[in-house]
Amino acid sequence: MTVCRFSITPQEPQHEGAIEELLDEVFGLSRRVKTSYRLREGEMPVEGLSFVALEAGNRLVGAISFWNVFVGEKGYPALLLGPLAVAPDRQGTGVGRALMKVGLDRAAQIGAKLVILVGDEPYYGRVGFKKAPENQLLMPGPVDPNRLLYLELQNGAMSRAKGLVLAPRRYKEKLSALLGTR
Repeated sequence: MTVCRFSITPQEPQHEGAIEELLDEVFGLSRRVKTSYRLREGEMPVEGLSFVALEAGNRLVGAISFWNVFVGEKGYPALLLGPLAVAPDRQGTGVGRALMKVGLDRAAQIGAKLVILVGDEPYYGRVGFKKAPENQLLMPGPVDPNRLLYLELQNGAMSRAKGLVLAPRRYKEKLSALLGTR
């Protein structure tokens, strides 16, 4: 069994290059065409909700970010978790779970009510994520509905989130078009 001693720290600008290399290694270059990536395009992660895992010697072995999204016509606020990446030689050592715990705890502290993601339920279920009820959340692109997961940070939050998941920029554009304020 591989033992990984690491610390979790807020992401800093100097981590960006190493994070991109890690994401390419873990997810491949095609990651940028996936629906979750398209939602994040042109947006910034939530301030204070991006973390990295560093091993001794400051080797970056994991990273996580959270992004604002809005659900449905009423624009229920939620967070989109992702990407979460762990270096292949450190997977299975607790890095991913520790990054999620720190990120989710911090999200709850700042008042987030709901977190959604696209991922594997057996993995994310370890920290409480569940499969979204059928047809309750719709992503703006192809997503396997069995991989659309949620975690309530406030009881009952999922019952208020129904409809299309949009990035802040897209939601504002849609709202402006509906109100005729373009």
